[in-house]
Amino acid sequence: MAGLIKREDIDEVRNRTDLREVVESYVTLKSAGIGSYKGLCPFHDERSPSFHIRPQLGTFHCFGCGESGDVIAFIQKMDHSSFTETVELLAARINYELHYEDGGPGPRREDYGKRQRLVDAHKVAEEFFRAQLATDEGAAGREFLAGRGFDAEVAAQFSVGYAPKGWDSLLKHLRSKGFVDDELKLTGMFSEGNRGIYDRFRGRVMWPIRDLSGATIGFGARKLYEDDQGPKYLNTPETQLYKKSQVLYGIDLAKKQISKSRQIVVVEGYTDVMACHLAGITTAVATCGTAFGTDHIKIARRLLQDDGTGGEVVFTFDGDAAGQKAALRAFEEDQRFIAQTYVCVEPTGADPCDLRLHRGDEAVRELIELKRPLFEFAIRAELKKFSLNTVEGRVQALRQTAPIVAQIRDSAIRPAYVRELAGWLGM
Repeated sequence: MAGLIKREDIDEVRNRTDLREVVESYVTLKSAGIGSYKGLCPFHDERSPSFHIRPQLGTFHCFGCGESGDVIAFIQKMDHSSFTETVELLAARINYELHYEDGGPGPRREDYGKRQRLVDAHKVAEEFFRAQLATDEGAAGREFLAGRGFDAEVAAQFSVGYAPKGWDSLLKHLRSKGFVDDELKLTGMFSEGNRGIYDRFRGRVMWPIRDLSGATIGFGARKLYEDDQGPKYLNTPETQLYKKSQVLYGIDLAKKQISKSRQIVVVEGYTDVMACHLAGITTAVATCGTAFGTDHIKIARRLLQDDGTGGEVVFTFDGDAAGQKAALRAFEEDQRFIAQTYVCVEPTGADPCDLRLHRGDEAVRELIELKRPLFEFAIRAELKKFSLNTVEGRVQALRQTAPIVAQIRDSAIRPAYVRELAGWLGM
């Protein structure tokens, strides 16, 4: 076991690492004067940017919550890694060889920190699944993708793969790469029975789920076979790496365009993200088995630079009852954004993937272009529950919708919706 990392090596890693490049993997930054940049703090929820970095000095500081430090401290706080693990990760990032107090050259790849080992296992698994998609057995996966308008080139673009039907295909592969069972149990890619661990994902199309830095931290899997007794979609369970309330599928692909265009489009599924990106909506992301919640909003706001100077959040939902319910649930979270929030509901119930398949890329773009303000959608959805042809119905509708209008915090928008509601009610 290697000893402490030599102080001069720690200093060298710190000095050679570009703080701005690292921070921009998590936060959208804007110039704040000579040699300084600012953004929304990743450590607490805020509406005005108070998080500042000074790359030349290699330091960050948040004037809101007080968090501060260097690039090592930043990664430790973001990834919940130990000091040694963080230095090793940053050294690997710049291809710098570390030395230790006991004179050793540092840990072998097999001796990296636990978190890095989990990341490595996911990278190897992703490569394995991608290779399996091209095999004879993977034909079922290719047929599924083709049926949704995605060819081999698109599958490669999004790193889609296939998990074989065997109970230990991935297990054997990872063992052959030097991973041991105690490590693999922590990845979420395996289940455990009386005879030990076995593949969690079997006979499924596989989508890698990545964090903001682009590291694969989990998988989403769609079943293909009728004899599969599992759920239609199966995701990685909660692990040290994978927190479903904090991950967004496609965020690694969309983050630059989200920052550039000040727009984020939230869709419901992996294939919807693929369809949107192929249609030119490259700001699309999706949640992974959970509703769009507070932690997702924090990520979105940091990327949007949601400080009241513009930006928009667009939710797309199916036109059925479940989609309407999801949209109203999104409305409940709307007030956490300063950016304008919109909703797109396809009246026929088609999702972006279906739209692209049957009507082409233009239909997907039109869906997003025809977005409606989320406030308007929420109010009109409530009005539909009442008969507006009677005085009693209009009064009941007013009682139900007035609180929605009252929730609008923007003092400029709220009076406008008071007038709109009065017009819709004829009152």
